[in-house]
Amino acid sequence: MTEGTSAGLLAGKVAIVTGGGAGIGAAVARRFVEHGATVEVAEIDPERAAAVAATEGVTPSVVDVRDREAVAVWAAEVLGRHGRVDVLVNNVGHYLRAIPFRLSDPEHWDALHEVNLRHVFLVTHAFLPAMLDAGAGSIINVHSVEGLRGYLVHPVYGAYKAAVAHFTTCLAGELGRKGIRVNALAPDLTQTPQVDLRGTTPPEAEGLWEAWAPVGRVGEPDDQADAAVFLASDMSRFVTGVNLPTDGGTHAYGGWFWSPSQRRFTNRPLGL
Repeated sequence: MTEGTSAGLLAGKVAIVTGGGAGIGAAVARRFVEHGATVEVAEIDPERAAAVAATEGVTPSVVDVRDREAVAVWAAEVLGRHGRVDVLVNNVGHYLRAIPFRLSDPEHWDALHEVNLRHVFLVTHAFLPAMLDAGAGSIINVHSVEGLRGYLVHPVYGAYKAAVAHFTTCLAGELGRKGIRVNALAPDLTQTPQVDLRGTTPPEAEGLWEAWAPVGRVGEPDDQADAAVFLASDMSRFVTGVNLPTDGGTHAYGGWFWSPSQRRFTNRPLGL
């Protein structure tokens, strides 16, 4: 689905997007509005929140979704404005810094837990009662293809993404008979502020995207946003418990290679 096609798939819906100030989250918020939704965005960065405010149909709030009390206050405000929530997109996540497990420490594990898993629990727990009262809703968790395959570069991050994937599956089984669907997107090779693929790819290697990604190009935030529209809308009314790789096919390829010359794992080999 692209802009200008199947318009109105989310007409009248109230949608929540965490981390909606940039990258995938901002693209999801914008695309939801294009399809008729009213969107509430949680964004930790005040400048990004202010920028999102310029998009008609989007109401940003400066919220740290790792903070239990802040999430509770924000959820109460959102529900006070709308009385319901139809779609929840748990988009926040970060690798913080890639580090081998042997060099990691409990403080790093805790930080990864808060930004990649705990906030999914907190935000979902805050908005789920309203969905249960309505007997309807769509929850979309954005994790990573690294939660579906071995992530050799950063095992703890991969473990938390896998936890979100399994939480998606488990919650879908619990809530399906209550009218609530739970699915997830598992992105890879997508250009975002966190992962600057274009900025870190040497000019002489630009022609290698055909080798790195089965679809032959860099992913864009809008690629993720269109998939989110599908999962949020009645187009996917018989779909729940799915962790959908939105990765240009890298999950099918396996994705990671050991480079003997560089002595490291890479998902974009310039030559082994």
